[in-house]
Amino acid sequence: MRLEELKPPKGARKKRKRVGRGVGSGHGKTACKGSKGQNSRSGRGTKAGFEGGQMPLQRRLPKRGFRSPFKKHFAIIHVGDLNRFPKDSVVEPHLLLQSGLLKKEEPVKLLSDGELQHPLTIRVHQASQAALKKVESASGRVEVIGS
Repeated sequence: MRLEELKPPKGARKKRKRVGRGVGSGHGKTACKGSKGQNSRSGRGTKAGFEGGQMPLQRRLPKRGFRSPFKKHFAIIHVGDLNRFPKDSVVEPHLLLQSGLLKKEEPVKLLSDGELQHPLTIRVHQASQAALKKVESASGRVEVIGS
């Protein structure tokens, strides 16, 4: 058997319904759309959320809150996660990306969860005060870099 000889089993492929092809076909005249009304017209139907002229739900509900378009998003790294790097190494965002601690390249913020076992030089975009204290208590240092 060759690839070009393959065929689907009988009955597996159904012919599409051809509508509007004359009265004798059984699908002529109104082309299976019934008679009159919004759904029988060309361009038919309504957009999503249309409720027949009733005020739609998204317009009946009150507006709440505000989402700033200028908000800065930071990738979060915890102090305890940095123990995987060797002693006295320089930890930078591209190194965090390679090690799998970051999913995508974005500004990095260091938070204080966990303990640091050995000194490191950590280069991040932001760091919390508690994280700075933990790194300095392990004889390491944090360098804040520009975005």
